[in-house]
Amino acid sequence: MSFQTCVQSAPWLLLVRKVLRSSCRAEGAVSWLLKSGNQGAVVKTGACRCDAPGAWKNSEQPLCDLKFIPETEQGTKALHQLYYDPNIENKNLAQKWLMQAQVSPQAWHFSWLLLNMDKVPEIQYFGASALHIKISRYWNDIPADQYESLKSQLFTQITRFASGSKIVLTRLCVALASLALSMMPEAWPCAVADMVRMFQAEDSNVDGRARCLALLELLTVLPEEFQTSRLPQYRKGQVRSVLAQECGSVFPLLEQLLQQQDSPGFIKQKVLKCFSSWVQLEIPLMDCENLIQAAFTSLQDPELFDTAVEAVVNAISQPDAQRYVNTLLKLIPPVLGLQEQLRQAVQSGDMETSHGICRIAVALGENHSRALLDQVEHWQSFLALVNMIMFCTGIPGHYPVNETTSSLTLTFWYTLQDDILSFEPDKQAVYQQVYRPVYFQLVDVLLHKAQFPSDEEYGFWSSDEKEQFRIYRVDISDTLMYVYEMLGAELLSSLYDKLGRLLTNTEQPSTWQHTEALLYGFQSIAETIDVNYSDVVPGLIGLIPRISISNVQLADTVMFTIGALSEWLADHPVMINNVLPLVLQALGNPELSISSVSTLKKICRECKYDLPPYAANIVAVSQEVLMKQIHKTSQCMWLMQALGFLLSALQVEEILKNLHSLITPYIQQLEKLADEMPNPSNKLAIIHILGLLSNLFTTLDISHHDDDHESTEVKKLPVQQGPNPVVVVLQQVFQLIQKVLSKWLNDAQVVESVCAIFEKSVKTLLDDFAPMVPQLCEMLGQMYSTIPQASAIDLTRQLVHIFAHEPAHFPPIKALFLLVTSVTLTLFQQGPRDHPDIVDSFMQLLAQALKRKPDLFLCSNLDVKAVFQCGVLSLKFPEAPTVKASCGFFTELLPRCGEVAPVAQVVHENGKVLLQAVLEGIGGQASRSLMDHFAEILFALNKHCFSYLSIWIKEAMQQDGFPSARVSPEQKETFSQQILSRERVNKRRVKEMVKEFTLLCRGLHGTEYTADY
Repeated sequence: MSFQTCVQSAPWLLLVRKVLRSSCRAEGAVSWLLKSGNQGAVVKTGACRCDAPGAWKNSEQPLCDLKFIPETEQGTKALHQLYYDPNIENKNLAQKWLMQAQVSPQAWHFSWLLLNMDKVPEIQYFGASALHIKISRYWNDIPADQYESLKSQLFTQITRFASGSKIVLTRLCVALASLALSMMPEAWPCAVADMVRMFQAEDSNVDGRARCLALLELLTVLPEEFQTSRLPQYRKGQVRSVLAQECGSVFPLLEQLLQQQDSPGFIKQKVLKCFSSWVQLEIPLMDCENLIQAAFTSLQDPELFDTAVEAVVNAISQPDAQRYVNTLLKLIPPVLGLQEQLRQAVQSGDMETSHGICRIAVALGENHSRALLDQVEHWQSFLALVNMIMFCTGIPGHYPVNETTSSLTLTFWYTLQDDILSFEPDKQAVYQQVYRPVYFQLVDVLLHKAQFPSDEEYGFWSSDEKEQFRIYRVDISDTLMYVYEMLGAELLSSLYDKLGRLLTNTEQPSTWQHTEALLYGFQSIAETIDVNYSDVVPGLIGLIPRISISNVQLADTVMFTIGALSEWLADHPVMINNVLPLVLQALGNPELSISSVSTLKKICRECKYDLPPYAANIVAVSQEVLMKQIHKTSQCMWLMQALGFLLSALQVEEILKNLHSLITPYIQQLEKLADEMPNPSNKLAIIHILGLLSNLFTTLDISHHDDDHESTEVKKLPVQQGPNPVVVVLQQVFQLIQKVLSKWLNDAQVVESVCAIFEKSVKTLLDDFAPMVPQLCEMLGQMYSTIPQASAIDLTRQLVHIFAHEPAHFPPIKALFLLVTSVTLTLFQQGPRDHPDIVDSFMQLLAQALKRKPDLFLCSNLDVKAVFQCGVLSLKFPEAPTVKASCGFFTELLPRCGEVAPVAQVVHENGKVLLQAVLEGIGGQASRSLMDHFAEILFALNKHCFSYLSIWIKEAMQQDGFPSARVSPEQKETFSQQILSRERVNKRRVKEMVKEFTLLCRGLHGTEYTADY
């Protein structure tokens, strides 16, 4: 049913009264809104009964049947089910059916009927929502000659509901707002002014205040609907400009309503909300000046406070506001005038008021600090604003239990510092002189706010509050690190002096919280700033042992501070003995698990060449805590990595000796587990042991492959002769690992853990792993032949990467590669869709083989055509990583056409199939995020098979509806010519061509949805 037919079938909805065209002037514009009149129509709210729940679901009538629409009994039951049925399945079914009804052509008809005053609000709301959806999404369905009729009907309905259900009124206002946005400026040039005049009609039977609220609701939702509208970009700019001009019809009205003495509170609240909505249309700040001042006045009224705060913040935060410096300067005094109200709120514990005032101060300072800093003659007033924000930062109480305001201010200090440091040197020096003391004060305030509460008080905090406080301290840490850029070494000296006085003052013992906060400040800076040249760090290292640690939080911070100074310790090894005993002692405390283990790992990594004198003690303590199992699995893994770093700096004999004592207990336990029948508890124990070995071998590197050349060259030990200790250990446990595998080959996690040991060892040892290559290749072949798993392919890929180019290791690598390929091809024949991980890994293996050793594709036993076809099939997988890996395979394969004959033959014979798959993906079968990868294949085809590509693409594009029914033959021809043009040698342009064509294929080209694509 067309819109026009629907309108004609509802004559009772035609405009029932003439709209008065009186002007909107001064007092007259307000008096009609506040005049008391009739109370309006009474809305019936009879119960919506449903004696047969779900009956509507079982109807076999199609949705397009006009009898089966929501104003019928079945439709009413569906609505009742949506709102009241406790069964979630029934709700979902009802919602699905009703959503289909809302977008159907019949919605133009039934939506008006559902607005009858004898319906309950829930049904009326559905009708109003259906109207909004039809207007906002199907505007092109409405004939131009019906615009006025639709507008009149909406005005009539809004007037009727002005004293009715508020949720229905709002929805009708949103529908009219959407209509206005679609019609302006051509079809409805003065929409907002007309809205105001229409609601002035004195002959209305609706209460004046109700009409006032209805108008304010309409004016409020209009900018909001604009922000979420689906208008094209060019129309959006056009409509925004018209709305900005129309504010001249809105703001005078809002000012009068706020200033009028007898305006009730709820009217003023709606006025402030309306203003808050309009300022987000980038209205010039000077045009908002009067209303902003009125909003400041409203801050004194508790009922209006929250709404006034929102209005002021939105007005001040406009991106364009910084152009109106004079208006900004006028806003500083009223903001400063809120300080007394702020102090009273803080004293009385009124968190909402203090929070709101802080938001206003921060909005002005953060958004416009540069503009206000530039006003040199007003530097004192801006400094006063900065001090007001400082008060907000240091607001009394512990975050987040006693206050939630201080966190709002942290970003301001970043912004202010950036703006100061962005000035030219001379001007910057002047501002530094003024603001350096401010930032030193900020450091004191932040460290005070970072202090933990008393142990008793902290014990009552919930886990959520503790987590919020932890995040808050991280934010403070980031701020301190940033502030260091302005204050420099003087900041560290200040912290050191305060800590020294604190620890040496015996007359006034300090709390642990104070000590912890100062250390936390040091840690925050040392974690990210190079403190190697600081002259206070030696003194700090000397002070740390003097700290009386009687609290977990303090102990944690001491550990993290030591860890942050590990690089400094590497340059000053004589100081290691001052702190290492503290770290080893903390290892035995489960409550300090994360901090102690991570700190030991950092020390072992950075200072390993200076740790041999302490190695025996470190290994002994670590072994003890590992055996006691006091740490969680992840910390045990970190500890093994720490030991790997430590052992790397020892002589081979010492390494083997320590390895023997360290891992023998685990080998014995693994032997015992290997003899037992598989069960869940055994599985966890096996994975844990394999994980410990894997993490140990990740960092145990006697060849020092990962060392930084400049910093460690002097300290490097001579390269040891003979087999690598890791290889020695692996050879000793190889048969045991095979035994474990024989029983757990069906378990992907165990297989993955086994592969991880060898994969991490290969990555660390590189060429030193060579003695293990033959037996590992044999074991991998047996594993993969029995049960194919992705982890085995990933390990094969590592071996190909490192050893395939070496003649001595090529035979076993070749045999393993051919076996893995053969088994995987068989898997493809059986159906690979259940194994996307294997397909992903296999594609990566093929790409690696082509990159490192293309000769592997010359093997007579390799079915290159089958491999090619598997790659094409993989391009059609729904999993993005698999498709990406497949694209990577083809971008490596195609360049080999000129040097590997079997590859050239297969590509020339089957390349059209590859192109078809690529075009299907571009046409919409693949995610848009993958288009760059498909473009890489097209680029490679262009570069290495151009003569074939020009034929294939022409044949492919001749198919009707290929690669998408949305593109015309002309668009396909244009794309083909672009791909084959001279620009084909420009990879960036090929990617742009593919992106543009895929948008055309998906029907998304030119839409706002893809503006940033």
